[in-house]
Amino acid sequence: MNQKAPDIEINKPEKTPFQRRPSVNLILYLLFFAAIWFMWQSTSRMLQEEIPYSQFLKYVEQDQVDKAVVTENLIRGTLKLKDEESGKPRVFATVPLPNNELAQLMEKHEVEYTVRYESHWFSSLLSWVLPFALLFLFWSWMGKRMSAAGGFLNVGNRVRIHPESLPKITFDDVAGADEAKEELKESIEFLKDPTHIQRLGGHMPKGVLLLGAPGTGKTLLARAVSGEAGVPFFNISGSEFIELFVGVGAARVRDLFQQAREKAPCIIFVDELDAIGRSRGGPTIMGGHDEREQTLNQLLTEMDGFDPSTGVVVMAATNRPEILDKALLRAGRFDRQIVVDKPDLVAREKILRLHARKLILADDVDLNVVAQRTPGFVGADLANITNEAAILAVRHNHEAVTMADFEAAIDRVIAGPEKKHRVLSVEEKRRVAFHEAGHALVALSVPTGEPLHKVSIIPRGIEALGYTLQLPVTEKFLSTESELKDQLAILLGGRVAEETVFGEVSNGASNDLERASEIAREMVTRLGMSDELGPLAYGRRQRLLYLGGEYTEEKNYSEDTARQIDAAVRALVEEGHRRARSVLKQQRKALDLLAARLQEVEVMNGAEVRSLVREL
Repeated sequence: MNQKAPDIEINKPEKTPFQRRPSVNLILYLLFFAAIWFMWQSTSRMLQEEIPYSQFLKYVEQDQVDKAVVTENLIRGTLKLKDEESGKPRVFATVPLPNNELAQLMEKHEVEYTVRYESHWFSSLLSWVLPFALLFLFWSWMGKRMSAAGGFLNVGNRVRIHPESLPKITFDDVAGADEAKEELKESIEFLKDPTHIQRLGGHMPKGVLLLGAPGTGKTLLARAVSGEAGVPFFNISGSEFIELFVGVGAARVRDLFQQAREKAPCIIFVDELDAIGRSRGGPTIMGGHDEREQTLNQLLTEMDGFDPSTGVVVMAATNRPEILDKALLRAGRFDRQIVVDKPDLVAREKILRLHARKLILADDVDLNVVAQRTPGFVGADLANITNEAAILAVRHNHEAVTMADFEAAIDRVIAGPEKKHRVLSVEEKRRVAFHEAGHALVALSVPTGEPLHKVSIIPRGIEALGYTLQLPVTEKFLSTESELKDQLAILLGGRVAEETVFGEVSNGASNDLERASEIAREMVTRLGMSDELGPLAYGRRQRLLYLGGEYTEEKNYSEDTARQIDAAVRALVEEGHRRARSVLKQQRKALDLLAARLQEVEVMNGAEVRSLVREL
């Protein structure tokens, strides 16, 4: 497994000296202002003559004071006497004595005295400067935090580029998806040599849209294209365009394309495109959609505006193509749409071998069997299975990862972890054993049943008290009417076994009934497999999730037809019920023996079950 290359921000502004050393610079600023204050104080003192307060009183009595400014702590002014050198009136300053009686007493005894005033300039300075300094430090800290987070309220750009010095992901690191890789090779050739396609007058499609279910490897394919072409890879998620303020997303789109043009040739990859590419229209409540629509409009404008010959390829991925705006999908924007489908049997085995390269495998591991056991699994699921197998091997102190570890990992992913502390009573365990034995025997008896792989009565997950697993021999995409009817009989085999042995059923068969009813209704309403209703499709379906299979159904038939549909569905389920009853009635001895054996060992593989049945 390849580790994700760390993302390097390329658009962070260079830090200023103050941002690099805010505390040191603040101290320097304070010292500068203090020096200016001291210089001002010294200059003002040099221009005035300090005289004793007693001398000032004598000057007043002698009528030698011209002007005076009296404050609480200082008296300043000019004398009528002139300076001998400059010839200008003498400027004086003195500190008054607050106690008039003391002043009169010392004056009476002809005492020459000077009043000194203790200055508290430093504390006054701190009372003014310190609050501003603290506020300044706080805003500097906030600015640093906001800069690291991308700007005020996270408004900064988040475009990331993977540098060429890091380990590259190539097509060798992507197993399966052969059709998608073949389609993407043209993009690689264009990025390596743009003139190759331009010599005939053509140009590379501006946009490539990867469609696929979650976990199929769309992002991995985009990075592999970048690695194969050897060009910078810009990566941003669609949700990262959307912020609180209207216009931020559009600004990010402009910045993204501007950086891409500077780095061309390169790849722009927008993951989860449906976050900003939803269809426009409908009511707008309190401006809730303004930001998303402005971002989408800017993206459409940028894709229209840049020259495809510059070597910039825009790639995007989504698993919700049905909700994308039609303007995104038209020619000239995302010209090429590539479906990254779920892997088939061969592709799953390749993916398993890719993820198992770093594992120490035991000799009994057969990855083909693991691939057969995982139909419908995507690449992310298969990677999870190999990792779970390795964890289980370590947990059990194995020297290598065994086939049993893979089997346990698959069971854990499909049915959930074993509930070792969930203890069933003897009667419940017996009922579960007969239920699963009924499924297994019917699966062995019907003509088109897939080979039995495992039967277990160990509780797993939230509700599963046991399960019967069949393993497909080949990857199948079609099912015939007889195969579907056999599947109905297998699903109802557990319920019939309970009826046969205990005379009543339990709620353990609820999931079997639900699945059997869905298959029967599908046969009647969608597949035309009912003689009474004929080869017609009933109900109009609208798919909600293009890749997920969910849909809504609109009724387009009468109530009388609905009653006929219900009757046909019931007839198919009852037919499967009768077939299962017939099989288990004929093999009652095998049913008892298999159930007893399951109560002893709890888990049996397909070969053991078939051997037990053959002995009878």
